[in-house]
Amino acid sequence: METCPWCEKGKLASVKGTVYWELPDGSRAVEIDETPSFFCDNCHALFQSDETTKEIEDQLFLIDTKQLGKQTTYDELLKMKRMLKRNYFDFGK
Repeated sequence: METCPWCEKGKLASVKGTVYWELPDGSRAVEIDETPSFFCDNCHALFQSDETTKEIEDQLFLIDTKQLGKQTTYDELLKMKRMLKRNYFDFGK
């Protein structure tokens, strides 16, 4: 088990949590339930891995967010039809 990067004391547990993400155009936020997350037993921080964060951000950039309601699940979000094959603005690939 890993140590929490925030408090550097607590132990992390893998959980599924609810997160709120701002859409790329800044027009609103969406609630994403059942998101793979880590929870610290000491400071109670709930956060996502860099990989999960990138998956969410890429998917929100690649889908028609007008078709996205106020709430979705992580799995539903990732299954939404993409308008582009990949994030062509991600030059880190």
